[in-house]
Amino acid sequence: MVSVLGPGDAFLRILERDLDADIHVRGNEITLTGAATATAMGADVIGEIVTIVRTGQGMTSDGVERLVGMIADREDARPSDVLTHNILSSRGKTIRPKTLNQKRYVDAIDKHTVIFGIGPAGTGKTYLAVAKAVQALQNKEVNRIILTRPAVEAGEHLGFLPGTLNDKIDPYLRPLYDALHDMLDPDSIPRLLTSGTIEVAPLAYMRGRTLNDAFIILDEAQNTSMEQMKMFLTRLGFNSKMVVTGDITQVDLPGGTRSGLRVVQGILDTVDDIAFCNLTNHDVVRNKLVGRIVDAYDKFEARSSAGAGPSATNGSRR
Repeated sequence: MVSVLGPGDAFLRILERDLDADIHVRGNEITLTGAATATAMGADVIGEIVTIVRTGQGMTSDGVERLVGMIADREDARPSDVLTHNILSSRGKTIRPKTLNQKRYVDAIDKHTVIFGIGPAGTGKTYLAVAKAVQALQNKEVNRIILTRPAVEAGEHLGFLPGTLNDKIDPYLRPLYDALHDMLDPDSIPRLLTSGTIEVAPLAYMRGRTLNDAFIILDEAQNTSMEQMKMFLTRLGFNSKMVVTGDITQVDLPGGTRSGLRVVQGILDTVDDIAFCNLTNHDVVRNKLVGRIVDAYDKFEARSSAGAGPSATNGSRR
């Protein structure tokens, strides 16, 4: 019962706040009173929490809030199926999707050869893609992982950075290294990089190559031009999978350059074996405040484009 209601009844307080039914707990019995629809929803929520707890997986306050949201939205999948779907276990940590859209994204990666994950910051686009890449490598489905992103500055001019070429491009690729360090033994990463089993490189290094037996991830794809996007997609070789991630609201390209990610769905949406997965601010799994920030910016930009609010000096979100 402690696992169901949370430490200090933390989960119970969330249920009392978010459900219309009155909740009474006595011993190992939970009683719901209220309108039929409200009590039915409350019973579904508590049943799903019990199912997850029985798997041995712990619950968190954020998880309970997401679970309530999924049931309130009448999604077609059971929250327990979403929140107990294991992708990768490493160093005592299990990586799982935390929202239904994340589960759909992960399922699309399993079923298709080219997958586009499009959504705001913090929705797990890159993190889940790297997890699936590591899983594919460990299962010997591919021989190598290739992680790439365009070296475009996010609104700042870094100037002439000191050091070797690797030193200069490292800041652009750091988010990909961070994800790898969460999923692999840090001592093994230099060895895998040296052997070429994992390659982390700027997008310019992809030109002229054919990538066979590889899991390839293009991160920050909103900062590719149409020509770069076409160049990257045509690198696909045999027994390979490509995942392209990006946020079309955070384009850092110089003025006048069209983002390849903005137009690619209109070009490829009828091509077989290509999937487009859209994530929203409801799928943000960072600090709760990140989701609110994303939502506030979306509303501001909607008002600005409609002429109802102050004009934005820059349409991109940093």
